[in-house]
Amino acid sequence: MFIGLDLGTSHLKGIVIDDAQNVCAEASVSLSLMRPKNGWSEQNPQDWLDATENVMASLANKVNLKKVNAIGLSGQMHGATLLDKNDNVLRPCILWNDTRSAEEASYLDSKTIFRNLTGNIVFPGFTAPKLAWVRKHEPNIFEKISKVLLPKDYLRLWLCGEYVAEMSDAAGTSWLDVKRRDWSDALLAETDLDRSQMPTLIEGCEISGVLKKTHASKWGLPHGVIIAGGGGDNAASAIGVGVVKAGDAFVSLGTSGVLFAASDEYQPDAASAVHTFCHALPNTWHQMGVILAATDAMNWFGQVLNSSAQEMTNDLGVLKAPSKTLFLPYLGGERTPHNDAQIRASFINLDHNADRQAMIRAVIEGVAFAFRDCFDALSSTGTKINQLVAVGGGAKSEYWVQAIATALGLPISIPVAGDYGGAFGAARLGMIAYGINRYDVAISPKIKHIIEPVMSLHDDYLSALKSYRETYKVLKAIG
Repeated sequence: MFIGLDLGTSHLKGIVIDDAQNVCAEASVSLSLMRPKNGWSEQNPQDWLDATENVMASLANKVNLKKVNAIGLSGQMHGATLLDKNDNVLRPCILWNDTRSAEEASYLDSKTIFRNLTGNIVFPGFTAPKLAWVRKHEPNIFEKISKVLLPKDYLRLWLCGEYVAEMSDAAGTSWLDVKRRDWSDALLAETDLDRSQMPTLIEGCEISGVLKKTHASKWGLPHGVIIAGGGGDNAASAIGVGVVKAGDAFVSLGTSGVLFAASDEYQPDAASAVHTFCHALPNTWHQMGVILAATDAMNWFGQVLNSSAQEMTNDLGVLKAPSKTLFLPYLGGERTPHNDAQIRASFINLDHNADRQAMIRAVIEGVAFAFRDCFDALSSTGTKINQLVAVGGGAKSEYWVQAIATALGLPISIPVAGDYGGAFGAARLGMIAYGINRYDVAISPKIKHIIEPVMSLHDDYLSALKSYRETYKVLKAIG
C-alpha cells in the first residue's frame, strides 16, 4: 500500500492506494488563510502539521496501514517557509497567491540572468522575490534564516528529518537552473542567499528519507516506510492522470486554474508568461499557463450570493452563448499571459437583465476565457496539445467544462469517478520510489466520458473573448 499527502491551499488531503492503484481510504482537513493586508496571503506551518496528524489518524481508522511501503508528497508551490538554525519557523509562510513582492519581482526580472537560467518570468508569487521582500521589510528575520523550504518540504522535514526538495517544486522558486536541474549559485546570490540555505535536490520519484519511527508507531505504519520526493501540486496531478509525455495535457479547475502540457525537452519562452518547469520524473519538463482564480472566483461569488458552487451551477441547463455581462476573474492579479499583480476583477455590461444566473454564467465564462488566454500562450511557444483531461473540483460541473472546451475548440475527457489529483499522483510517485516501473504506474485513467465543444457557439465565445481582452487593456489603463 502507498500513501499520498497533498498539502493544498484550502485542504490537506491524504489518500491510500493498494498495489493495483485502487483507492482504499481518503481523508481531508480544511486549512485557513490569513490575509492581514491587501494582496497578502499567509498560512501558519503548524496548521499543516496539525492537519497531517488528523488526516493520518483518520486514514488509520479506515484501513490497516501496516502494509504501507511508501509515502509521496504533493503541495502548493512557491511558498516561503523560513527556518532558523533550530528549525523554528520565523514567520508565517508567504503563499503562492501573495502579491506583496511585485516590486521585488519586477526588479529581479529586469536582470536577464533570471529568465536566461530559469526560463521563466520572475512572478511575484515565486519564492525568490518573497525573500527579497523579507530582506527589505523584515531584515531581522532575514538575518536569522538558516533554511528556506517550500510548504510540502517543511512537511517532509517533520516527517523524516531531511531538508529535501524535488525538481518540479524547486523550478518555481526562481533559484533553479531549470535546464540543468540544479540550484544556481548566481541566482541565489542575487537575493543574498547561498546553497547552504537550500534543501538538497532530488527527482520526484527518488527516495528522500524514511518516516520517523515515532510517527510510524503513532499512526500504525511499519518502520522503514520511505518518503518519495513527490511533486509540486500540478506536476503531481499530472502523474495522477498520466500526463507524462509530449502531447498530453490536462486542465485543472482548482483554487487556481492550470493548463498543463508535458514536454520531452526544455523549450522556454518566458515572455509569453508561460511557466516552463521540471516535471516530477527525470529528464522531463512541462509547460503551464496559470490563472490565479478558477474555483476561487466561483467560491468568492458564492459567498456574495450565500450559495455553494454546486447550487450555483446545478440549474444552468445546456450551454448558451456567452452572456453580455463579462466577468474578468482577476481577484488577486493574474499570471498567464499578463504577469500583472495589480489588476483586479470586474463585472462589466451589467444591465436590468443581469440576473443571478447571468452573473453566474459570466463568472464561468470569464474563467473559460482566461484558460483560452493560457492556451494561446502555450501554442505560441510551439506546444501542441493532442489530448486534454479535466481534473479538480470545478470539473464536476459539466457546464463549466463544456464552456472551457468550447472556448478552446477541443474535447475534454472526464475520468471515471475517483480522485486523480495531487494526492493520487503523490502516491504514484511513492510507488515508483519503492521500485515499481514508472511506465506501469503513471498511466492514463479510464475515461468516463468526453465533453465535446459546442462548435456552433465557438465563434460566439471567440467574439466575447475579444471583448474580454479589450476590457483588460482598459482596466489596466485606468489602474
